[in-house]
Amino acid sequence: MKKWWEVLIGVVFVTLSSSTGAAPFVPGKPQERPIALVGGTVHPVDAPAIEGGTVLFDKGKIVAVGRDVELPKDAQTIDVKGKHVYPGLFDAYTELGLAEIEAVRATLDQREVGLINPNVKALVAVNPDSELLPVARANGVLTAASVPRGGLIAGTSAVIHLDGWSNEDMAVVPAAGIHLNWPGPHPITQPYPNDPIKLSAERREKALQTIKEAFADARAYYTAKKAGAKNGSAPKVDTRWEAMIPLFERKLPLVIHADDITQIQPAVAFGAKENLRMIILGGYDALRCAELLKKHDVPVIIPRVHRLPLRRDEDYDAPFTLPQRLREAGIKFCISGGLELGNERNLPYHAATAVAYGLPADEALRAITLSPAEILGVGDRLGSLTKGKDATLIVTDGDVLEIASHVEMAFIEGRSVELSDRQKLLYQKYLEKYRRQKR
Repeated sequence: MKKWWEVLIGVVFVTLSSSTGAAPFVPGKPQERPIALVGGTVHPVDAPAIEGGTVLFDKGKIVAVGRDVELPKDAQTIDVKGKHVYPGLFDAYTELGLAEIEAVRATLDQREVGLINPNVKALVAVNPDSELLPVARANGVLTAASVPRGGLIAGTSAVIHLDGWSNEDMAVVPAAGIHLNWPGPHPITQPYPNDPIKLSAERREKALQTIKEAFADARAYYTAKKAGAKNGSAPKVDTRWEAMIPLFERKLPLVIHADDITQIQPAVAFGAKENLRMIILGGYDALRCAELLKKHDVPVIIPRVHRLPLRRDEDYDAPFTLPQRLREAGIKFCISGGLELGNERNLPYHAATAVAYGLPADEALRAITLSPAEILGVGDRLGSLTKGKDATLIVTDGDVLEIASHVEMAFIEGRSVELSDRQKLLYQKYLEKYRRQKR
């Protein structure tokens, strides 16, 4: 007879196996010969669209883009006349690979215990068999930043492709930025005791002090390590402070999660004092401190366009017009689909809403391709159809910003990748049931 704990383990195993089984789709094969997409409307993003253009790529890299492209004899020619060719879409703020089913705690690995965790690496926890990767990929999202959450210093994000046998296969940049959750403006978290605003302010001040102490300790560690390299007395290794050294060397950006002006201004001032490269993730009030952001060359990742206004007295469309207002102010930005688990596929529609509220369509396309690539340090490889860049691209039957359009082909570094997903399989399953019932 089994012990109670053996039965419990069995129940948990069966539950997880049935709800979180590995995605059955095989990763794409490495490119074996040149491929030419011929006759479509090519959208390079960093140049005007080309009607009846050709994109030629070989060994995972783009070889030529234009109308009169000479094709190698052994090239595989794919007729895409009437179709559109775009760079793969890039979502700069997701939990892809880190979270699966919100109601199943065992599938959530985006948060770590504790407040100060710069050494937490998102890439280590990325699940290459996540069911959510094919769903996003099927709508053209081929690259994403996988971002840790929780605490004050949440950890180090990674830029990944949404196809691969392992997290190492998927990695574009294993370390893309360290994420800092800047405390917000006096959130009321308790209905009592007497002065909840004062208590919240005290809690915020304590959090700010914790952040400052962490950076002071990390910089002291960095200074001691540099000195130790000269005199042979290096400090004992501390993985938390080791992870922050690239910040002080300006090799990694500090990604500051901040929406309110009372977050953005002190956070940028703090980052400038520490001489750090910075990115604002949120940026709802970025226009209120536009000169500060431009002075320190701080770009903004808009976490999503489909959200509510931050304040009750603001226009209903304030979030929808934010991209265009940032553009007019000269602040570099990109658009993300936000942390909507399973809905990363909606990224192009966030950009499309911004178009409906004033953002030019070419700028909206840039905001979900080249701009996130540049902001996260991979603009030399991704984000546009440019000679020498990775052949990470999609072919659609219409404007990628239109809901009615479908992604018909996708390539990641020249590999043709599967565009099926669980939803499509379930659709086919129940379509077959319907057909049988009709016979």
